[in-house]
Amino acid sequence: MLERCLNDFLSLLLLLLIWGIVAGLLGSSLLPGPIEVLQFALKETIQGQLPFHLGITLLRLLTAFLLSMLIGSMIGLLMGAHTGIDRFFATWLTIALNIPALVTIILSYLWFGLTEEAAVLAVVLNKVPNVIVNLREGTRQLDRELLEMARIFRFGPYRTLRHVIVPQLIPYLMTAARTGLALIWKIVLVVELLGRSNGMGYQLHLYFQMFDVTGILAYSMAFIAVIQCFEWLVLTPLDQGALRWKR
Repeated sequence: MLERCLNDFLSLLLLLLIWGIVAGLLGSSLLPGPIEVLQFALKETIQGQLPFHLGITLLRLLTAFLLSMLIGSMIGLLMGAHTGIDRFFATWLTIALNIPALVTIILSYLWFGLTEEAAVLAVVLNKVPNVIVNLREGTRQLDRELLEMARIFRFGPYRTLRHVIVPQLIPYLMTAARTGLALIWKIVLVVELLGRSNGMGYQLHLYFQMFDVTGILAYSMAFIAVIQCFEWLVLTPLDQGALRWKR
């Protein structure tokens, strides 16, 4: 774990170095250097603007993420376990996967108004199909011999789910979670840009109108930093801990 953190740190340090060198060579306001962006972010943090908008966006992201994982996992398990249901709703799933996120966001706002609920709903509708696909595939790959063993030894539904099914589904859940975060935060920004008066997406749109590249990069880097910390501190330890049963 420590070695991985060190590698990640050195990799990010190299990226910042390249960024600084390129920005220095160009000498253009269209690409400010990392120090300038950091100074802007610190100023916005002290003024309270960055924490306020970042917190609102993270709340929307967390709400949409949890709802998407819960709904998508249940439907994915159901479709993976029952071939008839999977065949019947396969076309629905394909259509849902191919509907552009922008269309879903616009329709959600048109149907339900420019409300917080409509914003979260638009994000959930875009993410749920991806979770369904991952969990459906995971359910199909369950070891039938282990399930039969659990039945013979009378594990019961709860123990079977906890000790047999969930451990095998962990890789698929983690894949859905990681791709979910990458997808959801991008959609949340578009949702905020189109129909909210706060959040990171709103701020990015504001700085875009002002042609302020420094502001755009500062808010973007702040959000990316939070998501990366979540990956290091939450998802990676969960992933490693959940896969201990394989050792």
